[in-house]
Amino acid sequence: MKQKIILKVSMHCSKCRKKALKVAAVAYGVTSVALHGPEKDKLMILGEGMDAACLTEALRKKLCHASIEIVEEVKDTPKTEDKPKKEDPPKLKSPQIIICQPQPFEYYRVVPDPTPAPCTIM
Repeated sequence: MKQKIILKVSMHCSKCRKKALKVAAVAYGVTSVALHGPEKDKLMILGEGMDAACLTEALRKKLCHASIEIVEEVKDTPKTEDKPKKEDPPKLKSPQIIICQPQPFEYYRVVPDPTPAPCTIM
């Protein structure tokens, strides 16, 4: 289920806009972020599984003011498909035979020392 969230954020300069876009872009589930509105003071965020309240809280921490304006579900528009074209079936490639020779194994065995060391501190 895709969501569209529009947030009003106090963005006074390009630095604030950049910071707001960055905060929104790294949030969980966000797929698209854009400036919205005539004054470019709103963020339009698209994504799946986003939490609007957490996103607003993150923007409030980084910037001073953010409020939720719209949260709505975006329905996917059905794509109109043209009639499928008749295509030639894919040509099969001739099979290739690859022979792999097994690598020789090397065996190692740990042999304990038959006589213990005279020092028993360690």
